[in-house]
Amino acid sequence: MYIRKDILLKLYEYGEMNQTRLMSICGLNNVKHKGIVDSMVEKQMINRKEEPWGNKTIYKYSISEKGKNLLEEVLQKYEDLFPRDNGDKKND
Repeated sequence: MYIRKDILLKLYEYGEMNQTRLMSICGLNNVKHKGIVDSMVEKQMINRKEEPWGNKTIYKYSISEKGKNLLEEVLQKYEDLFPRDNGDKKND
């Protein structure tokens, strides 16, 4: 849940990014987390655009309208209700 929110948030903040930069900014591993990005593209939460670069293809990502709505309406409210554990131990 938080990985997807971070991806959406970073694309919202930074705009279009290539795959390497997106993964780096989100602190993700290209191999391990590529499936998450691919599923977000399939679900139309983010857009993927292919650009030829020499004999390679560069993938660039941007947040979609559906992704913006999801970020604002659902994910932010979820994190407000259930904030991430930052490692602090609290005594009840």
